Amino acid sequence: MRSNVLTHTMILALVAALSLVGCKKKPPVGTAGTTGPGSVTPSSVGGVDVPGGVTIGGPGMRPDLTSADLEKRQFTPVYFDYDSAKIKPAEMAKLEVVAESLKGNSKNLIIEGHCDERGTAEYNRALGERRAQAALVELKRLGIDASRMSTISYGKERPADSTHGDTAWSRNRRCEFVALDR
Repeated sequence: MRSNVLTHTMILALVAALSLVGCKKKPPVGTAGTTGPGSVTPSSVGGVDVPGGVTIGGPGMRPDLTSADLEKRQFTPVYFDYDSAKIKPAEMAKLEVVAESLKGNSKNLIIEGHCDERGTAEYNRALGERRAQAALVELKRLGIDASRMSTISYGKERPADSTHGDTAWSRNRRCEFVALDR
């Protein structure tokens, strides 16, 4: 009996010690510290310095874009189904317009992935990144050089419609496009 109590005590102590250690946290998708192809890095988009200094803040922070940059948001958002990063056939025409516009100039493009309010912040950042990457892949297929495009995920942090319900949620599941001069 005494051996059983000692064993249980040791197990509880081990579990308590392990729970205090924890794991190293990974940076959220599309925020500072993220590297690799298609990531927005401080002061650059597609490897080119951007006037107005694109910088990334914490989770859900928009790059520090100037008002002139925001006026360049000329493209219609691409919308997604619930919990999906698959581009619907009906949305492809919007990406074709973006591609045709970029073919006529040397602008870089930030592709922003967004989600509705349902789900955890971490899950939605990952889903927003998958959506932005899906748009990048399609634009690349349409002839746009990947070095001109970067992705960032805002997850559920930047809703287009702050109300609640199916209509608002469908407006928030999207990719937006910001064209920037080189």
